[in-house]
Amino acid sequence: MSGTAFQTMLKTASTYLDVAANAHGEEKACLALEALKRLHTDSPHVVEVGPGGGSAVAYLASQLSLGDPHVGKPRLTLVEVPGVTSASLADAMDAFNRVGQCSLVSGFAQDVGTILTEPVDVISASALLHEVYSYAGGYTGLHAVMRTLPTILRPGGMFAYRDVYAVKSTSLHDRSLQTYTSRSWLRFLRMFVPQYLEHGTHPYHSDADLVVFRQDSRIVPAGELDETTSAVAAAPVGVFREVQRHYITLRDHVWRSGVLGFRPYLKGPLAGDWIDAKNGHKRVHYDLTGTDWLPGSQRSMLLALSERYLDHHTVDGDIFDECTDIALNAFLSLAERGDGECAEVWQSWVTREGRETYAYMTLDALLAAVAVHSTEAAQEQRSVLMPVRIGDVRRRDRAYYNRYLRRALPNPLRDAKQMVLFTNVPVADTESLSEGMHCLQQWCSKGSLARVYSAISQGG
Repeated sequence: MSGTAFQTMLKTASTYLDVAANAHGEEKACLALEALKRLHTDSPHVVEVGPGGGSAVAYLASQLSLGDPHVGKPRLTLVEVPGVTSASLADAMDAFNRVGQCSLVSGFAQDVGTILTEPVDVISASALLHEVYSYAGGYTGLHAVMRTLPTILRPGGMFAYRDVYAVKSTSLHDRSLQTYTSRSWLRFLRMFVPQYLEHGTHPYHSDADLVVFRQDSRIVPAGELDETTSAVAAAPVGVFREVQRHYITLRDHVWRSGVLGFRPYLKGPLAGDWIDAKNGHKRVHYDLTGTDWLPGSQRSMLLALSERYLDHHTVDGDIFDECTDIALNAFLSLAERGDGECAEVWQSWVTREGRETYAYMTLDALLAAVAVHSTEAAQEQRSVLMPVRIGDVRRRDRAYYNRYLRRALPNPLRDAKQMVLFTNVPVADTESLSEGMHCLQQWCSKGSLARVYSAISQGG
């Protein structure tokens, strides 16, 4: 499926935009709000690329309604692909228009340089780069966007970016070992890994990137894994990152569909009913659905461990996760056989998510790539995109998912979001460049620092 078809056909679904893609508004918008406070501009122009369900727009509107004198009255332009709309985004725009000006324009992220007709103060985006990488030309498309950003930002303007945290490693190609014992994970590996490696846009193509599974000390092709036997896998750490993130997104997707016989509350106040928030231990609230293909014993077990709460049920999150993995294994078994609703739910997830590469760069590589390619922008006054304060680079852990992963895998990778506030620094501004290089020293290898310095120095 082409990138255009992906964007217009699949991300218009209300279940994706109004539910799946409409959360974490504060996290998506916090860096944009930080940028507005630094600019001290009366009427700054902010652009959000890919607003989805509008959670960041709604959060900005709520903060502006407080009347912070350092923020001014911003003008917000939303750039979304043609045909993508959602009720929640429309509500968020209405809220923003009560405190500022908000407009929606159609277009693709890779064309943002021609969509915007004037320089802007802030560009905000969540998951933009991994979407471009996966559906708009791989690294070629990715680097093109990095070169475009400085041309549409004013000098000193800022790019607020949020995406999936990669790994703490020198490279995503570093080889690692992982052991899988859960039937649902083993079946997922059998179904997901072959199609991802064959059809996904990813960088794991060399002989050193080969994914090798062993069961009972024998090499087994991914598509022939036996879910009743533990498997040891040797692969680039980035592949394990993909497996982990895709399993989590599939689990959430299946939950939302209700096909398992229960549907947890994944948004709203009941989604944050923490027993111990710091350690990711929550109480899960859920409704029963009409699905009846699951064995009666599974539903009975879940209900026996749950309690009634008003018009629904609630249960300890650890228990819910364990029951979910049992049910998910039954779901995958039917989906693998092409059975009815389960196969449809699986295919809808594969079509929308199964080709995406979530973590194509470590933080070191991302910071260096943005800096280097931004210096190649087609503009008379050269500039470079880089964080200029230590706090401009942040990581927010997903405590709930990390708790689950620690129980499901012997050596899980950290699940988190990484956020970077890049400043468009003119190369003639030696003071800001010095601050930026000092900041990069905290995150980048010497080799990456040398690349950045060399790129900045080109052309004097």
